[in-house]
Amino acid sequence: MIAPSILSADFARLGDEIRAVAGEGETRADWVHVDVMDAHFVPNLTLGLPVVQSLLKATDVPIDCHLMIENPDKWAIGYAEAGAYNVTVHVEAAHDPIALAKNLRAAGAKAGLSIKPNTPIEDHLDTLKHYDTLLVMSVEPGFGGQSFIEGVLDKVRTARRLVDTGHLKLVVEIDGGINADTIEQAAEAGVDCFVAGSAVYGAEDPGKAVAALREQAARARG
Repeated sequence: MIAPSILSADFARLGDEIRAVAGEGETRADWVHVDVMDAHFVPNLTLGLPVVQSLLKATDVPIDCHLMIENPDKWAIGYAEAGAYNVTVHVEAAHDPIALAKNLRAAGAKAGLSIKPNTPIEDHLDTLKHYDTLLVMSVEPGFGGQSFIEGVLDKVRTARRLVDTGHLKLVVEIDGGINADTIEQAAEAGVDCFVAGSAVYGAEDPGKAVAALREQAARARG
């Protein structure tokens, strides 16, 4: 699965940028990844619920909201109620991540849990049993265009093993520095869904970039 990140898109043309990856066949994105930053949990400020509500009206591609915010226990539910397909919160920010997962599901969304590069996955395995998606950050959250941190793939391998043995039931997603040079090693480690920003929106044809990344990943996993 390929989830283009609009953090790398032209914010003045977000509707057009999403339509560029909402075609048919292999050029169609599986999800559109939306990074919400509050300038508190991370230094940068991007966009919030009103923009997400507008994006939901502009596309039928499932919206994958990644909330890099403080107090997601309070604010995340609004994104689920708005119609986001998957709402991901950070384990480092959530006060009660298990209750939050239940509330997100009750509001109609899949529940995602993200972990920073330096956060051990082993500390949160019981919590992950309540989630639908694990988002492994392969860069420090808060900025686009960073280099891929290869060491996080050990977390991916751990998650993949637990999913394959039935101990967890979730999609393994990765975010940060994913491009033609890194997607194959991430796929080999066991990633299901790849968030790609500049690799898609820096390309002349974003739809073709989605198809090319998907082909690389499928070949590596195959």
